[in-house]
Amino acid sequence: MKRSAIFLICSAITLSLTAASCGRKSESSSPVTDSKNSKSYNVKLWKKYDVPPGADPSVPDSLGGAGFEKIAEKMGFQTYTVKDDEIKYFGDPRAKVGGEIHIVSNQFPATFRPEGQNSNSVYNADVKGSVYETLLGTHPLTREWMPGLASHWKIGDDKMTFIFRIDPNARFSDGKPVTSEDVVATWKLLMDETILEPSSQLVYSKFEQPVAISKYLVQVKSKTLNFRNLLYFGAGMLIQPAHEIGNLTGKEYLEKYNMNMPAGSGEYILLQEDLKEGKRYILTRRDDYWAKDYTAGKYAGNFDRIVYEVVTDNPTIEYEKFKNGDADMFRFTMNSTEKWIKDVDYDAIKNGWVRRLRIFTDGPMGTGGYAFNMRKPPFNDRRVRKAFGYLFPRKQIIEKLLYNEYEPYDSHYPNTVYANPNNEKVEFNPELANRLLDEAGWSQRNAQGIRTKNGVPLSIEASITKPQERFVTPYQQELRKAGVDLKLKNEDWTSTIKNIDARNFTVFPFGYSGLVTPNPETSLSSKLADKSDNNNIQGVKNARIDVLLDEYDKTFDVKRQVEIIREIDGISDSIYYDAMQWNPRGIRVAYWDKFGMPEYVLPRQAQLSYVYQTIALTWWYEPEKAAAIAEAKKSKKDLGGNKDIQEVLYWKNLK
Repeated sequence: MKRSAIFLICSAITLSLTAASCGRKSESSSPVTDSKNSKSYNVKLWKKYDVPPGADPSVPDSLGGAGFEKIAEKMGFQTYTVKDDEIKYFGDPRAKVGGEIHIVSNQFPATFRPEGQNSNSVYNADVKGSVYETLLGTHPLTREWMPGLASHWKIGDDKMTFIFRIDPNARFSDGKPVTSEDVVATWKLLMDETILEPSSQLVYSKFEQPVAISKYLVQVKSKTLNFRNLLYFGAGMLIQPAHEIGNLTGKEYLEKYNMNMPAGSGEYILLQEDLKEGKRYILTRRDDYWAKDYTAGKYAGNFDRIVYEVVTDNPTIEYEKFKNGDADMFRFTMNSTEKWIKDVDYDAIKNGWVRRLRIFTDGPMGTGGYAFNMRKPPFNDRRVRKAFGYLFPRKQIIEKLLYNEYEPYDSHYPNTVYANPNNEKVEFNPELANRLLDEAGWSQRNAQGIRTKNGVPLSIEASITKPQERFVTPYQQELRKAGVDLKLKNEDWTSTIKNIDARNFTVFPFGYSGLVTPNPETSLSSKLADKSDNNNIQGVKNARIDVLLDEYDKTFDVKRQVEIIREIDGISDSIYYDAMQWNPRGIRVAYWDKFGMPEYVLPRQAQLSYVYQTIALTWWYEPEKAAAIAEAKKSKKDLGGNKDIQEVLYWKNLK
């Protein structure tokens, strides 16, 4: 069963072209229709090898070779077979293979390597989720374990020992088989501190070094009991080829791979020739993908090419590219909400060439707001942090700038059962904020009206991108009224992230994607508070949270897990290490009507941060629709149909 692209979207643990696999000539091509002018042309797909199916005949069945499937159950192994009535949740049987989709990205990734420094962003996740695979996936509806690179898995009675059987058909894009040695090499790389990603060592140090029992069987033992261990190791570790990374130190890995990638086993490949730094990157479908006909992913990963055009920090140009047809879809954000509400009179909408959707899923919404660096003044004082929360005019911004399309929240787990309902609902309260600042010693003011303490003015700097400015300015103005000088520095996103990772900041506007299964230790563990290059950005150190993190790891009772996360959420709320903002009412998308899609439009756990890539992996190209739009544009023809915003409530109505 194929490791469906949907799996990785649902189970990825993140925020976030080698010489052997780039620049090769394809041995196959397929007709593709250009999204702008509907003219057919041939695009070269990646097919370097005719991969021989099946297992190495020298490996016996008991060690994972041919015939293993017949004896797997007796040996205590599990697997999962997709039932006929649930195929639709893995993709739509109506899906067609071919064509391409054009997406405008507002950032160019800082690196394309799948692991290590600067690799943990949603932009990286979009790419590596298509290029690499994990041992296991999760069911898009029930969250049960599913085969990935591993066709079978065995969980020890102690719930601490796992054995995976690698699917003998699995191949990397350079044609070499995926083996247990690749799993071992990947784990070793993640444990190397010189990849400069300490959260990896925090997560994978929970395991002893994996052991290759045979070419296809690999065993790993956990050092401690943790209900997420199988999630970490099985569904969180992207497997890379030992023949490329096995002899590299972490430092050498960082030096060798930056704007390039080791070979992956996934359905897509990023070719060096398709990467124009700062401008464009393209994912090409592998025509020799080892699992392209497996049931679980047969109807996903349908586009021949996924084309990303980069428009850095300019949502206006992004939107205009979409309106002009240079981009096939557009997800509306804070910066484009006014367009969603007011710009509804152009030809493409009036004539039904563009359709609009508001989609409600069960995926975590993620969080955003202002993160405070508690390691240094003034935010080492809780009263100051709390005051900054009371000076944030959230509701006014939502009403005046966001047309009430957004809703405030006061949890680090919004739209999930893990949100603590008893968290304080922080309201705009300048009177209370001023009292707190006075109590914190910032009671004097200089000639400019700025608060001072021991002669030092309360003046801080925040790096923002230009599009953020209009949403930050109202906050800046309220802070100024309270005697706080917030200086705004325009800086590109890549530079900001590098400074954040180095802890070179005081406050910054943040945004995180959510996780279906919370993983709070990577952002709240005291062990990470004074280290760089990890998600404990604010410097959280709390003894009770550390105790709860330990209990959470060992608790297999789901009800208790929810209770623990809610308590952690409540403590986090009381620390005031950030000021929360708002989330949209549904996922708002407009698209040129040349695609097919499942009836639910987006998978159940789809979330804001990964909308573009989720669409790219689950929708498909309809050449007849594309031709109809091209002809309609020439003659200004009205294609009819419903031109209003359509609300998709499939998952909310599912019983």
